[in-house]
Amino acid sequence: MNLEWTQVLVAGIWGGLLAVERRAFLQAMISRPLVAATVMGLLLGDVASGLYVGMLLELFHLGSANLGAALPENETLVSTGTAAAAAAMARSAGAGGTPAIWALAILGLVGLGRLGRLVDRSLEPYSGRLAHKALAEAEQGDLERAVRQNLWGMWPVFLVFGALTAACAIAGGAVGPLLGKLPPSLMRGLAGAFPAMASVAAAIAARNSHARRAPLFAGVTAACVIAAGVALELRRTM
Repeated sequence: MNLEWTQVLVAGIWGGLLAVERRAFLQAMISRPLVAATVMGLLLGDVASGLYVGMLLELFHLGSANLGAALPENETLVSTGTAAAAAAMARSAGAGGTPAIWALAILGLVGLGRLGRLVDRSLEPYSGRLAHKALAEAEQGDLERAVRQNLWGMWPVFLVFGALTAACAIAGGAVGPLLGKLPPSLMRGLAGAFPAMASVAAAIAARNSHARRAPLFAGVTAACVIAAGVALELRRTM
């Protein structure tokens, strides 16, 4: 089943809106990985892919926050882009989302967080100039013009991040038909890699919690996930 261009458009719009929500408007945590990726999966007809990708990335980025002058890796772009790619990959492959597909999408797009941070930095001078103009106009009493300046500052963020998210969906749709040509051993390896990545992400989340026994929590969490993965694999082969 081929990816439709309307779905690419929807993915781009959702990615752009969340980029604006993350930096300039509302900031109600909708742009966090778990929510952003799950809704992306829902919009593209593959909730499972969005949920599992979002869950792993939420754990990985649990200690990051976009506060004040702090500019961490862009967890929103990596979440929306990876979820869009995974859902598009599953759809174009003619099957539902699988751990192998989720792992492939995460490994292939792991650099989106840093790319998003670079884009944020490149857009800051433009947004800063408009913010100063808006403040000056507000002080002069022209509130309507000040609001327009702020809105103009949001458009580049929406367009750039929306285009990047749409590109991820297109890339996933292009890779999907090729999955059937990959060696079965490689697909099994990717499927096993997903719970391993989840255990690492859970360990990082526990470590970043700054709890007194964080290393113990991290080790137990990783051991439980690995044990569950081994049990499932043994059950499948029996």
